[in-house]
Amino acid sequence: MPATTEPLTELKCFKCQKPAKLQCPKCLELDLERDHAAFCSQQCFAASWVDHKRLHRPGPDGWHYATRRGAGRSLTMPDFNWTGPLRPWRISPMRSIPDSIPKPEWYSTGRADVEVSSRQQHTPIPRFGKAAEGIRAACTLGRKVLDLAHAAVAPGVTTDEIDRVVHEATIAAGAYPSPYNYFNFPKSVCTSVNEIICHGIPDRRPLENGDIVNVDVSVYLNGWHGDLNETFVVGEVDDVSKKLLKTTHECLELAIAACRPGMRYRDVGDIITRHASAAGLSVVKAYCGHGIGDLFHCAPNVHHYAHNKARGVMKEGEVFTIEPMICVGSHRDKTWPDGWTAATEDGLRSAQFEHQLLITPQGCEVLTARLPTSPPLWWEVEDASLAAKTGQVLSV
Repeated sequence: MPATTEPLTELKCFKCQKPAKLQCPKCLELDLERDHAAFCSQQCFAASWVDHKRLHRPGPDGWHYATRRGAGRSLTMPDFNWTGPLRPWRISPMRSIPDSIPKPEWYSTGRADVEVSSRQQHTPIPRFGKAAEGIRAACTLGRKVLDLAHAAVAPGVTTDEIDRVVHEATIAAGAYPSPYNYFNFPKSVCTSVNEIICHGIPDRRPLENGDIVNVDVSVYLNGWHGDLNETFVVGEVDDVSKKLLKTTHECLELAIAACRPGMRYRDVGDIITRHASAAGLSVVKAYCGHGIGDLFHCAPNVHHYAHNKARGVMKEGEVFTIEPMICVGSHRDKTWPDGWTAATEDGLRSAQFEHQLLITPQGCEVLTARLPTSPPLWWEVEDASLAAKTGQVLSV
């Protein structure tokens, strides 16, 4: 199959990186990514054919749409009654993980059988000493990785590029990106844009001015998991979205302030709902915070909505996440055909913030707390700008 001549402005040959002059006709027919189908000559095209033709079939080697909870691929966008303006784009092949990186069980199987069958699904295990130190180290790394992802957020940057940043930073630190192949999730981070509540799969869609994007980072370091997320503005964002982000962050902060030994887990949802409702926003009920340590997800379940039936009270040494998902409109969700992406049922925007906590004798330690070097959130930028104009000094 000879390559066809077509204008290829600024594209480079996929094999040798010289300026491209030709395009694979099959890729054009299938409307596949042009940068992976551009070649400088028939010779480079022919030399690449054995590997290149794999892109023409749905599979892990090509840029395709995710299906079957991340285990499947499709050349065409699934037919679906999308709830908002966002659509899935094709995802890249799964990135490699070196043999030297210690891996959880799902790396090779896509299943977390040990986690699912563990007694920790019913009984939280307090963490002290070396266990607490191990979790603290994982959380510190997770924070640094999330800050790198935040710094990469800008109009024109794809969520696949954010996934690359997270993947490479995690690997460079000797850790494993916890979401990678977890029940077949095909990426190293979750990126949830605009109306996506959670579990968005990074893809080739460039972020646009006015978007909001949640980046959910989880790392597995020396046998312990660290988990946190934040929602960021992309360029200039409307006031409704700004209010949504700041209120969601406030919900998390108010819930954390109440955490201490003896507090009922169910009371977290009352605190969050009270603040969100006062702002005219709703609280997602379908997803919750969770215990975490040597397992990625375990007891306790930490629901974010009022009058929930979460069991138990907080005890010293228990480690868990609080991660409220707050919506402009309906709290109900609808799952995309990829089996992971949860969108609001009305297509309106949703935001989320998450911290991992350790209960202490007097209260709690925020293991994933922001660092002095963390990129500022939108209101911190505006507060600093206002202070600079008025000559005020902000307290840290």
